[in-house]
Amino acid sequence: MHRHPVHLAVYDTLADWETGYATASLARAGYEVRTVGASADTVRSIGGLAVRPDLVLDDVRPSGSSLLILPGADLWDAGDRLAPFARKAREFLDAGVPVAAICGATAGLAREGLLDERGHTSAVSFYLAATGYRGGGRYADADAVTDGGLVTAGPTEPVAFAREILRLLGVYEGEVLDAWYRLYHDSDAEAYAVLQWAGAR
Repeated sequence: MHRHPVHLAVYDTLADWETGYATASLARAGYEVRTVGASADTVRSIGGLAVRPDLVLDDVRPSGSSLLILPGADLWDAGDRLAPFARKAREFLDAGVPVAAICGATAGLAREGLLDERGHTSAVSFYLAATGYRGGGRYADADAVTDGGLVTAGPTEPVAFAREILRLLGVYEGEVLDAWYRLYHDSDAEAYAVLQWAGAR
């Protein structure tokens, strides 16, 4: 079965620890993961990793994507340089293609108005409240939330973030998804046997 690629946004100061569980599991499941930058210029993560984007944001279309992932970055709270990524998220959601945002990217989506009518989470509620958005009543104090095709999570929950993405795309379900989470989040050795039996990793 043909699958469209998953698109991972990359920009300077991106939090490189936040999306690794998701992208590694998606790649193992057969998805192509393609990086997307505002331009073709190399960017550098918070951890100092240099990433050369595969694609330029303006060339990415929801019709050719399975998912857009937006990691956190210091730049989300330092002006509007990353606003085009939030606008692209709106384009994806309007087209019925899911978006996953973690950490600072949730504030970018709040500013874009994308959290006003969807259940969501982030680092803490007052972080999003500072954006002036109107969705405070939909905030959930949870490790990760999925609503209306949008996954959100805080910076300390990369495994829960990945779990919601894997659920949303149907990579793992039920007992297997639960075992995947227990293995990587709780270091539950018994969960490995479930994944091995199911042919999952």
